[in-house]
Amino acid sequence: MDHPSKWRPDIRAFKRLAKTRRHILRLLSLFRISENGFMAIIAVVIGVLAGLSNYAFRTCISFFHWLIVESTTPLTGYAPTDWGWQRLWAVVFPLAGALLMLPLFHFFRDDLSFGFPCFLEAVNLRGGKLRWRLILTRGISSALTIGSGGSAGQEGPIAQIGGTAGSFIGQFLGTSGERLKVLIGCGVSGGVAATFNAPLAGVFFAHEIVLLSSFELSSFTSIVISSGMATIVSRALFGNMPAFDVPAYQLLHPVELLFYASLGIACGGIAVLFIGCYRKVRTLFTALAIPPLLKPCLGAILAGCIGVALPQVQGNGYHFIEQVVGNDAAWLLVTALIAGKLVATAVTIGSGLPGGTFAPSLFIGAVTGSSFGYLLNQLFPASCSTPGAYALVGMGAFLAAVAHAPMTGIFLLFEMTGSYQIIVPIMIACVIGTAIARHFKKDGIDTVDLAAEGITLRVGKEQSLLETLTVRDAMSTAPELLSESMTIRQFSDHVTKSRQSSFPLVDLHGKLTGIVSLQDLLGVAFEEGMRDQLPLKELATEEVVTVTGDESLAEALRMIDYCDFEQLPVVDRRGGTTVIGILSRRDITGTYERAVMGRALTS
Repeated sequence: MDHPSKWRPDIRAFKRLAKTRRHILRLLSLFRISENGFMAIIAVVIGVLAGLSNYAFRTCISFFHWLIVESTTPLTGYAPTDWGWQRLWAVVFPLAGALLMLPLFHFFRDDLSFGFPCFLEAVNLRGGKLRWRLILTRGISSALTIGSGGSAGQEGPIAQIGGTAGSFIGQFLGTSGERLKVLIGCGVSGGVAATFNAPLAGVFFAHEIVLLSSFELSSFTSIVISSGMATIVSRALFGNMPAFDVPAYQLLHPVELLFYASLGIACGGIAVLFIGCYRKVRTLFTALAIPPLLKPCLGAILAGCIGVALPQVQGNGYHFIEQVVGNDAAWLLVTALIAGKLVATAVTIGSGLPGGTFAPSLFIGAVTGSSFGYLLNQLFPASCSTPGAYALVGMGAFLAAVAHAPMTGIFLLFEMTGSYQIIVPIMIACVIGTAIARHFKKDGIDTVDLAAEGITLRVGKEQSLLETLTVRDAMSTAPELLSESMTIRQFSDHVTKSRQSSFPLVDLHGKLTGIVSLQDLLGVAFEEGMRDQLPLKELATEEVVTVTGDESLAEALRMIDYCDFEQLPVVDRRGGTTVIGILSRRDITGTYERAVMGRALTS
């Protein structure tokens, strides 16, 4: 997997950035602007850029759709609603988009292979330093995919575009580390918020999916500001119009809550199928023995073949989603589209065509909910709402399940409908759907490719790095071992000169028999009569939690948290009773920090 984030700025550029940073710090000092105030100002700038980028991206999609599809209609006679040989043009249009993309694939292959999973890896594990040209290459290529009829969405690409804008500004200002990650989150939230005219959904998308729920008040504030500014810019350019024109939602009967819970189960199960199908298609295209440039073309042809029978699967599908939630679609059609859109999206994205899975997830959720609603109306006509109401809830539930992001699904639907009545149904469906999907698939659609390569993001970059380090890398090899027969007075005299807080106890043969901590001493330290009589063995914990030198630091840290000791004895692998070292939380922290520094210097 290629990573355009791996790049080395030259010394002159680094000096310019450092000089810019010094000027900014001088201005902050002059105007007495705090660091949080500075981050808020930058968040406003990023929000404006994200809103403008969304406008440019949507305009680009419309242009390519006009260029490839609409402008050729007089020649092709193509009409999605008419049956005839003209429907075969549904294969040609996506192929034309893929062919127009070939120069980009040739000259900027790394950029186009830098999909959303790679974006998440770059943000969470590789410092978040992204090339500014991703804004152009990713934007144009994704617009070609969507505009020519590929089954993909614009939300993933606009999140990358906004995030790259945030990264570029952060690098220009000399920002690094967590602050740079926050600025990327600002761009992501702004892009998604501007797309859906839903600022809260943008905020939770950034936190749940991109920043992986690493919540901090300072970062949350900046992301909220950026999301709000991007929404303001979008409304100024497009008007205060929702992403979808949806009817008013109404809960008809309390028993419907059980129906919505069942819908959540259905969405969770189909999300598992979607993730599995996508991964299998991705694996097949990777193993396919044809030139890499031909794989997107093949994917476009296959997606186009599905589009011949089901033209609704082409593009982001927003128009048809409005028909579904407005009860303007037949039961057999929406049921067939569950499988049709699922396979078309898996083929489009799995073949390497740039695009996102967010809009297809909304589409699949809508048709799933609608089909489920039609069935309920046949069985319980007096106790359930229209199929369109179930389509609405299905959109949020399926999105939450497939992305493992329940808060994003909940708030997106709430902002789209503006109805408080939908909160309880969507919460039930989203939580159940996410639980089902997580039970069968540990990773969502955005991280399953990384998981296949052994890269785990959900546990955090600290955990991923700690998994690669062993106890032997961090332990102290000269631990202080105490005799189990030592008295309390002797122990009291000893600990005043020691740096350890926990002490392994050994018998006459040097075998581990227990462990004692300073906390164990406090209860009897002031009992004068017991100091010379009570041996340490009486105070020690006999069931000692130990680690071996070959275990990972991540596992050792879990054991430290479990046993509530700040230090763990390290024993040999044979008998498990000979102490060869001791490991403390401080040792783990120090080793981790050195490893982070080493990676930063070699990346």
